[in-house]
Amino acid sequence: MTSYRPLHEGWTISGADVSDLPAPVPGCVHTALLAAGRIEDPYLDANETGLTWIGRTDWDYRTSFDFDPSAPRVDLVCAGLDTVASIELNGSPIGQTANQHRSYRFDVGPVLRPGTNDLKIKFKSAYAYALEAQAKLGARPDAYGEPFNFIRKQACNFGWDWGPTLVTAGVWQPIGLHSWSVARLAEVRPQVTVTDAVGRVEVRVRLERESSSPVTVSASLGGRKASAMVDGIEALLILTVEDPSLWWPRGYGSQPLYDLEVSLTSEDGDELDSWSRRVGFRSVRIDTTHDAFTVIVNDVPVFARGVNWIPDDVFADRITRDRLAERFQQASDANVNFLRVWGGGRYESEDFYSLADEMGFLVQQDFLFACAAYPEEEPYASEIEAEARENVVRLSSHPSLVLWTGNNENLWGHEDWNWKPALGGLTWGAGYYYDLLPRVVAELDPTRFYWPGSPYSGNPSRHPNDPAYGTTHIWDVWNTDDYSKYGAYRPRFVAEFGFQGPPTFATLRRAISDDPLAPDSPGMAHHQKAGGGDAKLSRGLVNHLPPPRDFDDWHYLTQLNQARAVSFGITHFRSLRPLCMGSVVWQLNDCWPVTSWAAVDGDGRKKPLWFAMRDAYADRLLTLRPRSGEPLTPGGPLFDVASGEPFVDPADPALIVVNDSRQPWVSSAVITRRNLTGDVLARFESDFDVAPGSSITLPLPSSAAEPTEFLLVESGDQRAWWFFAPDKDIPWPAADFTTHISTRGELTTLTVTARTILRSLTVFPDRLSASAEADRADVTLLPGEAAVFTIRSTEPLDEKQLVTRPVLRCVNDL
Repeated sequence: MTSYRPLHEGWTISGADVSDLPAPVPGCVHTALLAAGRIEDPYLDANETGLTWIGRTDWDYRTSFDFDPSAPRVDLVCAGLDTVASIELNGSPIGQTANQHRSYRFDVGPVLRPGTNDLKIKFKSAYAYALEAQAKLGARPDAYGEPFNFIRKQACNFGWDWGPTLVTAGVWQPIGLHSWSVARLAEVRPQVTVTDAVGRVEVRVRLERESSSPVTVSASLGGRKASAMVDGIEALLILTVEDPSLWWPRGYGSQPLYDLEVSLTSEDGDELDSWSRRVGFRSVRIDTTHDAFTVIVNDVPVFARGVNWIPDDVFADRITRDRLAERFQQASDANVNFLRVWGGGRYESEDFYSLADEMGFLVQQDFLFACAAYPEEEPYASEIEAEARENVVRLSSHPSLVLWTGNNENLWGHEDWNWKPALGGLTWGAGYYYDLLPRVVAELDPTRFYWPGSPYSGNPSRHPNDPAYGTTHIWDVWNTDDYSKYGAYRPRFVAEFGFQGPPTFATLRRAISDDPLAPDSPGMAHHQKAGGGDAKLSRGLVNHLPPPRDFDDWHYLTQLNQARAVSFGITHFRSLRPLCMGSVVWQLNDCWPVTSWAAVDGDGRKKPLWFAMRDAYADRLLTLRPRSGEPLTPGGPLFDVASGEPFVDPADPALIVVNDSRQPWVSSAVITRRNLTGDVLARFESDFDVAPGSSITLPLPSSAAEPTEFLLVESGDQRAWWFFAPDKDIPWPAADFTTHISTRGELTTLTVTARTILRSLTVFPDRLSASAEADRADVTLLPGEAAVFTIRSTEPLDEKQLVTRPVLRCVNDL
């Protein structure tokens, strides 16, 4: 018999001047202090800066529990301790830990006693541990001057260019007592494949024993059963399913999942242990022939319409399944099919992966190394192998997982970030990325593809971030160059690119008390973590949009510029299909309120970028490029920020039609050249037939155009715009429009009818109510056209304010 008793009640923490403070488990010191009112919310204003002492303090967790040990074996099971811990039960040491990314199990039977038992976990300061190791092994380069590479802990706890420095400690995952006898299921590793319409599940089981008695391992799935009597500690069971329903990524088909049940019984037939998981049948491979990088599922090439994922909160106990489901729905509604779990966070949770399985997301999971050189000496080598083995086994049965990646940007850093002189021959992680991790994946998850890093060019002899090979990160755009430079790239798979913008106004107002708000006011400055971030935001506007007159203009324009920049990158990369087969935006989400690259801000609100991403990732896409092969740029030629000179002069345009749907796209496109009053100066129509998963190029007739003219391409409900000058140089007419508002319950309908052309019309109802959200953004209207915005709000909205600045905006009003 087996039983599990959670130990989540009655915990207290002590450290610094804190004594016996009640603490939630799972949780961490920060959330315990916050719940007790002992600290201010670290997400508000600059409160974070006064809380660095928490990560530099040793903390004691204590609880007592009554227990009557009756089973031959009782284990203390710690699913996750953060991070360097010494554990005592009834005054006896029972174990130590030094890795947040793995679980630990300790036999506590000999020290348990009938009645009251006292459990104590002493957490050493993560800073103290990491700095001691750094001094012993020698400092190694990292991106932020913090010692996160010397402790197996979530790296972004130590601060990032989008995240706060909040170094946590505590019992962050479930903890409890597992009582068992005879034997238990120590590891269950199903390997699911499908070949020639036959599904096969190889269930590998490893036992831990307290007795040498024979036991029986059984497995069942879809009405199929297999069992084996086991005298040792390993068993292999094989189940086959004829013509199984295939699991597909979202947009390509359904996501059928099969219940896999594994049980362990004694020779008397008593159940000793059980395990269950839902699995899916699909084939997946990554095609890297001819320097490509293409995800192929069930023999169908899939363009990765992706986003990067970071931990959704600094404090993991606040990330519930419902919160993940909300974020996943936001990704799905934005037409995303691919999530990359970034290597500075965590191996994501069972909730994360089960939701990905159910909703049809493809997942790339980084091993947890990011932006630093990592020591390969002990105890790190052993800890990293243990964490890799545990997490590969834990996640390998999920059909959503398609790719393991060795690290984030460490191969690139070693090559380009001046690490080699600083290292002077010290280890830096190469042994992990090129040897240990691929060995672990090959042994434990042999059907899954492993890639040594992101970015990586497929061969150690090449520059690791060569866009012509494998996967690439594009960060000269944002850091130094205008976003139009995306158009100069011809990459195979873009694993990171992005552009910053501030969070929504309601999020800013909740998190920052500055009065008035300004781009450089103290709270705004604190919630901008990127080096030179505000200057880059301003520089990004220069080539495209009018200068802001006040904070309201700045907020609108920087959010709009972020949306346009990322949309331009996505549509360019998609237009290159099949040369390029992946566009993975940095990033979907934020972990706190901050100016960042995210499409969804730290309070879960959608920024204008989210709406632009939804359109750019639509199954069917129209976009414009010159015939020369270089892309047209929204607002003119490709600008070099430093010189102001164009990268490429615009050429005669061609229309690119991209079809990522599963059905042929047979239609026609109407292309008109117009002036700012909407008059049609020229008209052209072109029929097209685009096969599923492909794109075609339609040449357009040459035409000389004035800066006050533009092209409009229309096909059904699809539109693409091309203006022959940037918005800042176009003499937009003063915005003239009428509005109509109707409200029913929580829904308000705002209809805007244009009398003049209206450029990038957007409504920001969260300025009136923090609960309010519109269903669209960045709408350009011709004279006589109308746009309907549907706004959901739990509070009434002031109708006069809803239709005036700064709530209703367009470029014309600058």
